[in-house]
Amino acid sequence: MGKRAKVTQIGLDVHRKFSIAAARDASHKIVWRERLEHVDRNELRKRLSRWPAGTPVVLEGTFGWGWMSDEVKDAGLDPHLSSSRKVAAWREARGLAKSNKIDADLLSELWDQKPEMRGGELKRWWEVWLAPQEVRDQRELLRHRMSLVKVQTETKNRIHALLHRHGILSEFSDLFGVAGRRFLSLLMNDQQKLRETGRQTLKDQLILLDGLRRLIARATRQFKGQLKRSKPGQRLMTLPGISTVLAYTIIAEIGRVERFRKARSLARYSLLTPQADDSGEAREGKPIGRKIGHAGRHTLQWAWIEAARGAVRKDAYLRGIFNRRTDNGKKDRNRGYITVANVMCKIGHAMLSKQTDYQEVPPPRPGSKQANQKDYSRPGTGQPSPCLAACET
Repeated sequence: MGKRAKVTQIGLDVHRKFSIAAARDASHKIVWRERLEHVDRNELRKRLSRWPAGTPVVLEGTFGWGWMSDEVKDAGLDPHLSSSRKVAAWREARGLAKSNKIDADLLSELWDQKPEMRGGELKRWWEVWLAPQEVRDQRELLRHRMSLVKVQTETKNRIHALLHRHGILSEFSDLFGVAGRRFLSLLMNDQQKLRETGRQTLKDQLILLDGLRRLIARATRQFKGQLKRSKPGQRLMTLPGISTVLAYTIIAEIGRVERFRKARSLARYSLLTPQADDSGEAREGKPIGRKIGHAGRHTLQWAWIEAARGAVRKDAYLRGIFNRRTDNGKKDRNRGYITVANVMCKIGHAMLSKQTDYQEVPPPRPGSKQANQKDYSRPGTGQPSPCLAACET
């Protein structure tokens, strides 16, 4: 009990069936190590409750950290999440082997690292955002729908392959629309075009497809229900090109917009900001080695780019950006959509941060000539009012 009272920080290496904990005292020395089994959740909670209340517990951001962070918090401890990529690079830079004991020791040592001043705030180099339970629930529903859509696409591809194997051609632009489904229904009973095994396979695939569609529709209704109660979600849908699914995806992946101090930080997290990777002497022309980063949310990148494709068709301002980047759509169209997605991401950050809806004409910046210029136009005419102008002079 005396050793537990000396503890100032704990590292917790979480696995599927067990966890390894390492505790340090104020002199940065290891006080004790403990193995926690996950089979008996009640026993796990008892052992966590014996740890000193309020002690920082550092977990690694690997698969399955969410439920353990909830248990740690419920036990009166202070959970923090570390970047698995940075911790792995730190271990390799120190020439240490990878083992459960070493990982737990390293995690317990992270709390001793001094915070750095970044963007006007003190931040720990190893720490990443620990998403609360409600955000993780949103993301779980999002992942569930994404997996259903993936299986639906695979099922459609198998039906196309079945027709191709039997030499059956269709002239439908959408084989799974109303006319296409009627064609497939007739084909299930056509003994001349399909053998019995082919007909049975097609029937099973269509049953599976119908079930997937119902599940996807149910998940989409859940999206709509949550967005109706979400002011940020409703606000984001005023941005051209953002539908219900894309709005839910962006809100779930961002989590809390307050954690992104600048719009560029959100664009970098969305994998929409190119980063240079060059060295040596300067050269003329475009920088070499420029590429999109890999530390971020790929789902968020997909959502912004999909929104950009719709926004280019609907919004004159965003279409102008696309045309300037692609020479009116003649070249680099994909890069043009990425450029528009980058701009939309920054606009979305401003909308969510300032709690304003989208405006096609950007509002003037405070202190600019446009902001200081007074409006002398007569309402409904667009013509200046001589009286008001004369009174001002």
